[in-house]
Amino acid sequence: MTLQPLTPVNCGSLLQPGCSLLQLDGDVLLFGQKGWPKRLCPTGVFGVRFKCDELKLRAISFSSESCYLPPLRCPAVCRLDPYDGLPESYLIHGGRTPNNEISSSLYMLTTDSRGCNRKLTLRCKEKELVGEVPGARYGHTMSIVQSRGKTACVLFGGRSYMPAGERTTESWNSVVDCPPQVFLFDLEFGCSSAHTLPELSDGQSFHLAIAREDSVYFIGGHSLSSDSRPPRLFRLRVELLQGSPLLSCETLDTGISISSAIITRTGPSHRYIILGGYQSDSQKRMECSAVTLDEKGIHFEPLEGPTWTPDIIHSRTWFGGSTGEGCVLLGVPTEGRPSQPDIHYFYQVKFQTEGESTEEDGTQGCSQESTDYDDSTPLEDSEELYFGREPHELVGSSDGEEDVYNEDDEEDESQTGYWIKCCLGCQVDQNTWEPYYSTELHRPAMIFCSRGEEGHWVHAQCMELSETLLLRLSEGSKKYFCLDHGGLPYQEMTPPRQILPLKRTPLKVKDRKTPLTLKLSPAKKSFFRRLFE
Repeated sequence: MTLQPLTPVNCGSLLQPGCSLLQLDGDVLLFGQKGWPKRLCPTGVFGVRFKCDELKLRAISFSSESCYLPPLRCPAVCRLDPYDGLPESYLIHGGRTPNNEISSSLYMLTTDSRGCNRKLTLRCKEKELVGEVPGARYGHTMSIVQSRGKTACVLFGGRSYMPAGERTTESWNSVVDCPPQVFLFDLEFGCSSAHTLPELSDGQSFHLAIAREDSVYFIGGHSLSSDSRPPRLFRLRVELLQGSPLLSCETLDTGISISSAIITRTGPSHRYIILGGYQSDSQKRMECSAVTLDEKGIHFEPLEGPTWTPDIIHSRTWFGGSTGEGCVLLGVPTEGRPSQPDIHYFYQVKFQTEGESTEEDGTQGCSQESTDYDDSTPLEDSEELYFGREPHELVGSSDGEEDVYNEDDEEDESQTGYWIKCCLGCQVDQNTWEPYYSTELHRPAMIFCSRGEEGHWVHAQCMELSETLLLRLSEGSKKYFCLDHGGLPYQEMTPPRQILPLKRTPLKVKDRKTPLTLKLSPAKKSFFRRLFE
């Protein structure tokens, strides 16, 4: 195994803890971060490329019939291999947005098309669930099980906000573990059912889930009630009978004390490698483990990890995801070093996969977790097919300004966030905030002041607005000023007055004075002429 440092090219701020890495149609996708508000990629999904020890991102667009996919962090992500003529896809459930909103939606992400220059277009559809639907949560897992020729999805764990009836001012934004229920739903009709098992008595989050046929293994996880990471290992077996499914759970003794770990597949068989994670709040798990699933059960083997750098050893946190079979993208913070322009160091960890030779060929393969494993490398820039272009137009075309991410194009979140200090007397705090209006749920109501330097956001509570006035401001086309710009809470926009063209008619001056004229005789004229001469 090797540890290779990477240099992010104007994209280091997009990879943050909680993001997800997907492998779809041979491409590695970054999901969970905001898009380019000033560009043509507002989706928050990027293509990850490794080239010459550099990390680059490319814009990924969605088809016109796709639904909106919010930037979800720590969602449950599950790969769905092709079956019954359906293409490979990903299921995404729950997650937390940058505005601390927790989602309960289920999305299906598939490949829509590819252009002549191999530009990927995705399709996203939201699937509706009926019955006992799982609530909003994050930090949970989803797995696909197959039994008796049927396919179903298993959802377990996660965290959510404290129920509304139990909230207080101090614990309004506190999160708790979701009840230890197992949700089972089919993908064809969307019927969901909840199951309670006596072996699953405590909630757990940020655990690992590995599935093989009709069994799902839950490894590790963190429990908020005891603030611990016990070495738990459960085997959940699902039998998809004709009437109702039958679930059974078994507690095994070969668990691992770990949370927020990274898992990557190392071949077409059910072999995995667990990397990263935490043993406690202040201790990372520096060891690696090889996991094998077979007919007899699950087997763990200690695996010697790579030679960690001092930055990784001394860092308090780390994060990342799988970028293919036997490849992991790892990020650690720079710990506020002024000499480092980026906020994270990035490394690529490569493990030897099945059927791979010991000699490294120096190429980067983006393989998939499927039985049809193809070890051929994807096309490079010079090998892509372009139609209707001249040869001089192909130089650097894939790395041009149209597709390369630039941090300068990002909007400043400090000016658009919901927890900014809107004025000097702002008393709204994310730790002690409680709803002031009945329309507020996870964030305070804000209005946009139309004065100042391009305007700014102001908390409606700080302006002492009534709820009726706040609702009135949201209707129609109105602009409003904060207390620091005019003293009035709002000012209605007056409709533009229609001005008729003026008719320019000649003016007649009343009582106009004419110059005085004297009537003189010829004799008087000669007299005055001689007098002045």
